[in-house]
Amino acid sequence: MNRREFISLLGGAAAAPSLAWPRAARAQQPMPVIGFLNSASPEAYARPLAAFRQGLGTAGYVEGRNVAIEYRWADGHYDRLAAMAAELVERRVAVIAANGPAVPPTKAATATIPIVFTAGFDPIELGLIASLNRPGGNLTGVSILNAELGPKRLELLRELLPAATTVALLINPNNPSAETVSRELQAVARTIGLETRVLHASTEAELDAAFASLAQLRASALAIGNDPFFNSRSARLAELASRHTMPAIYQYREFAAAGGLMSYGGSLTDSYRQAGIYTGRILAGAKPGDLPVQQSTKVELIINLKTAKALGLTVPLPLLGRADEVIE
Repeated sequence: MNRREFISLLGGAAAAPSLAWPRAARAQQPMPVIGFLNSASPEAYARPLAAFRQGLGTAGYVEGRNVAIEYRWADGHYDRLAAMAAELVERRVAVIAANGPAVPPTKAATATIPIVFTAGFDPIELGLIASLNRPGGNLTGVSILNAELGPKRLELLRELLPAATTVALLINPNNPSAETVSRELQAVARTIGLETRVLHASTEAELDAAFASLAQLRASALAIGNDPFFNSRSARLAELASRHTMPAIYQYREFAAAGGLMSYGGSLTDSYRQAGIYTGRILAGAKPGDLPVQQSTKVELIINLKTAKALGLTVPLPLLGRADEVIE
């Protein structure tokens, strides 16, 4: 081997690592992991979960390709949320996406891992963030217009049933905003001339008992408070309302589509899509405290005319005219 060939060989050996190492380093970079913590069940949240993934895709992240998601579902057992949040923190996920009841225990579990929430309550009132524009800390997300729309649901029931005197309020006492929502709804009911009867349910058995007590309470209608436990049981709630011939209103379309009389509230899928976008932005380097809390302002009124007829109710034309969808 001559001197020129020897030098050339040395140069090639030196250059090879410079080309190979970056590729190896890129291949060995771990895929970021999102912790997805939800108080309900995956079956009931198929559409919101698809919307969350869509939002992630908008931000450039696709599950299984450049991001992984670890799911924790409490199936309505809110007492499991703290342990599930601790598991995700121990797993050292990059960001945690949490729904309403899961937010306080997740916030208590970590002050460093970013949290993106979707919630139908006021996060400032619960002390979770400093302000909507500058939440600060490790928390941001999407606030759904639902708890604020509870008074409007009562007004819709009143419009449909002008002779009603008593309305029942179904609340999940385990919801962080249960006491506030109950107090506000009772105050609104008084202003429109309605007496209220508050019913609590956080299990299947308590749901059955609550509906069974409606006749004894002489309730003319039922307003169901916003809660993920109820979200995952829209069909069950609609079936119970039908069995007890009870005009009822809830927040999401799924309730009316399953046979409930009316739904009025923010779009759950729209809020989860926005939460997916925020989660992707945080994975890309954004700080949660610098991302303003988004307010999902899309509101839908759905009326099931078939159910109204089965209940012997005539829906006023002005109310039908304002509906975003009429199910016949």
